[in-house]
Amino acid sequence: MNKVDRIKELVAKLNEARRMYYAEDREILSNLEYDKWYDELEALERETGITLANSPTQEVGYEAVEELPKEQHQSPMLSLDKTKDVEELRSFIGGQKALLSWKMDGLTIVLTYEGGTLTKAVTRGNGVIGEVVTNNARVFQNIPLQIPYEGRLVLRGEAIITYSDFEKINEEIESVDAKYKNPRNLCSGSVRQLNNQITRDRKVRFFAFALVQAEDVSFHNSRMCQMNWLREQGFDVVENREVTAETLDEAMDYFSEQIQHNDFPSDGLVALYDDIAYGDSLGTTAKFPRNAYAFKWADELKETVLRQIEWSPSRTGLINPVAIFDPVELEGTTVSRASVHNISIMKELALGVGDRIVVYKANMIIPQVAENLTESGVRDIPSVCPACQGATRISSVNDVETLYCTNPACPAKRMKSFTLFSSRDALNIDGLSEATLEKFMAHGFIHEFADLFRLDQHQEAIKNLDGFGEKSWNKLWDSIQNARHTTLSRLIYGLGIPNIGAANAKMICRYFQDDLEQIRSADVETLSAIDGIGEVIASSFTDFFGNEENNKSLEHLLEYLQIEKKAGQQEQSLQNKVFVITGSLEQFDNRSAMKEYIEARGGKVTGSVTKKTDYLINNDTASGSSKNKKAKELGVSIISEEDFLKLTEIR
Repeated sequence: MNKVDRIKELVAKLNEARRMYYAEDREILSNLEYDKWYDELEALERETGITLANSPTQEVGYEAVEELPKEQHQSPMLSLDKTKDVEELRSFIGGQKALLSWKMDGLTIVLTYEGGTLTKAVTRGNGVIGEVVTNNARVFQNIPLQIPYEGRLVLRGEAIITYSDFEKINEEIESVDAKYKNPRNLCSGSVRQLNNQITRDRKVRFFAFALVQAEDVSFHNSRMCQMNWLREQGFDVVENREVTAETLDEAMDYFSEQIQHNDFPSDGLVALYDDIAYGDSLGTTAKFPRNAYAFKWADELKETVLRQIEWSPSRTGLINPVAIFDPVELEGTTVSRASVHNISIMKELALGVGDRIVVYKANMIIPQVAENLTESGVRDIPSVCPACQGATRISSVNDVETLYCTNPACPAKRMKSFTLFSSRDALNIDGLSEATLEKFMAHGFIHEFADLFRLDQHQEAIKNLDGFGEKSWNKLWDSIQNARHTTLSRLIYGLGIPNIGAANAKMICRYFQDDLEQIRSADVETLSAIDGIGEVIASSFTDFFGNEENNKSLEHLLEYLQIEKKAGQQEQSLQNKVFVITGSLEQFDNRSAMKEYIEARGGKVTGSVTKKTDYLINNDTASGSSKNKKAKELGVSIISEEDFLKLTEIR
């Protein structure tokens, strides 16, 4: 393994260990192993001159700006001419050697490095003028902030968000209107944020696909040589293969198979002449460069018959239409259902049961209805909810029609709500599966969240349920008792407010310094002013707390909970102080508990010692660990837990 790959491997392993430790209180590396790998990473970064943005050796500095400045590109960024015909692509390659690579579906960014440091990042914009997003590029997951090359380097690449990260972000958004439509839209919004903490949280990644300028470097007239050189500088480069007209079919087979397994969005391939001088000599047309050609996947389309519209309820009452059709083979798998998303799309397609429809997989991944050949028209939109038989209503927001269940006691709503309430990021109650909740609801044990903390009233009946017993009851009740001690952000998330995910709940609680009464009475204008909280989310929030039944349910719940005091309720004795925690602890259960304690008093906890660190907390103050060495080098105070507690003036 070369040194660049080893850096990436160490960054990934150390970051995973940090995540498990701080987020899940699980230790997958001993302190000795962690320090050993950390020291190796630091040494490799010094040796190679490469430092990745998400390296644990870096102190992340978040920054908000008032606007994104505009800047004109040195040369226009033209689109590529494209085809869906393999033979046309083969004709373009002709007698040349070309690089065939993914055409990633994200946001094109131009990066500039000078003296080995990232100095500027600009979006493609309209091809002539882009937006300066340097502040945000510095927190991309995999971008190098420092590279060994010290001349002026300009390169282009694609910022993307993976399908898996996209799905995680969308999972926290219940309303179909507020969900992001695809990873490209989410990426575009994330890169163009005014607050780069949001950009970092969205896990944007960058893949280089073109080198524009690198002074005094010989690339032997080869684009492949350029791509390999960029890899040596620490960049992730779009996967590519050298092809000729004769080897094109083999490469196309590889890419068409691989796309089904990719975690990143791609809408085709790009062929670029490897011979730099030859490609440049061809010049451009008014619209396209002549040295590259794009290949767009020809969607595999299949005709089938629509047999049913299935209506699927969610915890917010939204009832999503799903098209069920005769099974067809698409891109190597059998497909028989596709989400239609809402009534407006159904009407656009004039979908009716029995229609002949054409289906495909968007980007060879997501089943979609392409068109309706018979267009019999939308009918039989249910007037009652399929889960509870309660009345439904059609809601129209921004000209998008959606179907809702109006019954507040709908079992589908309640089931999903209780599942969310007991989930890990909310109250974290182990043992409450949907099957268990279904049994409790069927027996009338639970009607509102507070009933979970009154289940001891039904203890004997629960013990006699199928699959339960003394041991299962005790385990569940212990978990419920542990859940009584929680934080306000966990509670807010667990309430199931439409569009409020765990991250949004934390933002709101932090903004109001964990003052529940201020949070409950906040208006749309105040909430919309919080970074990352738009008008849709703010409206959902105020609508929820404007409902008398929701407030009554919350009051009942608060009788059983002990909300940990956080910022705004504690004396801010550690305001603006930066801490690093290492080694074993004696006064606190774990580092996560100590981190929350510090943050509640206005302090900040980071993972590595830098010149911005005020205190390194280590009970072995005289140890020779890497963090202690770094602290001594930088003049950072090393204190024990006892010293720390004296510092907070609480003993």
